[in-house]
Amino acid sequence: MKIREPGRGWLLRLVIAFAFAQGAVSMARPAVSYRALALGADARAVGVIAGVYALLPLFAAVPLGRRTDNGRCAPLLPIGVALIATGCALSGRAGSLLEMAVWSGVMGLGHLSFVIGAQSLVARQSAPEDQDRNFGHFTIGASLGQLIGPIAAGQVVSEHADALARTSAAALFVSAVVAAFAVTSLWRIEHRTPTADRTRGGASSEVGRASGRVSVVGILRTRGVASGIFISLAVLSATDILTAYLPVVGEQRSIAPAVIGLLLSVRAAATVACRLVMTPMIRLMGRTVLMAVSCLGAGLLCVALALPVPAWGLGILLAALGFCLGVGQPLSMTTVVQAAPDGARSTALALRLTGNRLGQVAAPAAAGLLAGLAGTAAPFVMLGVLLLASAGVAIRPVRSAGRGTPPAPAEAPSPRTEPSAEPAAEPAAEPRGARPPT
Repeated sequence: MKIREPGRGWLLRLVIAFAFAQGAVSMARPAVSYRALALGADARAVGVIAGVYALLPLFAAVPLGRRTDNGRCAPLLPIGVALIATGCALSGRAGSLLEMAVWSGVMGLGHLSFVIGAQSLVARQSAPEDQDRNFGHFTIGASLGQLIGPIAAGQVVSEHADALARTSAAALFVSAVVAAFAVTSLWRIEHRTPTADRTRGGASSEVGRASGRVSVVGILRTRGVASGIFISLAVLSATDILTAYLPVVGEQRSIAPAVIGLLLSVRAAATVACRLVMTPMIRLMGRTVLMAVSCLGAGLLCVALALPVPAWGLGILLAALGFCLGVGQPLSMTTVVQAAPDGARSTALALRLTGNRLGQVAAPAAAGLLAGLAGTAAPFVMLGVLLLASAGVAIRPVRSAGRGTPPAPAEAPSPRTEPSAEPAAEPAAEPRGARPPT
């Protein structure tokens, strides 16, 4: 059918490019932590540097989303790659913690640009019934990068303190080269007549005009958008703090950098496995219950990471945690896209990324403060509390639907049920809100 080329051509190339870009970032983030430690940083300073990675993108997300709603998505991809490579390379040359923070912010801005363009492409070029699947496949690219990047960083970074500055810089230079390879998969990636736009029957010019009329507050007040943003924030904060703080845990527990890299990759591999079987899980449990259960499990596992378990125990916990964390990102993308007003879907995705970056600023800063006061186990307890709260947000539509069912079946779509819940809960007035049979 018409979906054949978009479903196999551009999406595969986008997944490959995302794997390279995310691989570079996932290799650079632990290397940044190790280089900061070599420059004299403590756990609190590592948290601040990890937070700066998200600070600059925090202010750029919505303008980039507005621009994408009114124009093309593809130009953001090579721009993002260039910024990632620049941030990685110059972080390797940095001689102070302030320079490390600045170039970490540039790296974060590049990652944001790439992700906004890529997510907007998936939303625009996917039919409504394919969005769960396509977003799941798209995030496999991120998981592949998260699988390979930490292993590569662990192999390059030396565990000897006297060589830490030199080898962490080498890892950052290598990550810059890896990022550059993402450009090789970005040819013919955007179609002028996207499948999703044909399905909705909307013209690009109408989309552009509509996006200008929908305020940020209006988007956030749309039922389901805020809850999708919060769940995404919680899940990404968990992934981010794990990446930044597991090296610190390894230093304190005498676990070699190569082993820490392997542990982070085990988590990423479990996330890939989760996303490969996500469609059957949605069919079995429904989107809302699946998100709630996965957040609940992830919260409990994060708390368990605070226990003084050996390296093999960390591997088991991280494998289970990676599987649970694999659900939140792709399903929150679908939730936000299908809940957002017409013509403002890229802006809604940008708001979701703004929430992510806000979490990446606040969570590492809070983690650094807690680590300084109560030790490196405290940030994992904080993550557990955040994920348990997101489980409560995710399950709320089920409780609301249970209370709203008795009046009349016809009222099922209209209570506070959020679009991230079940197929009938989508409040939008067009066919895109109808969920696939999954």
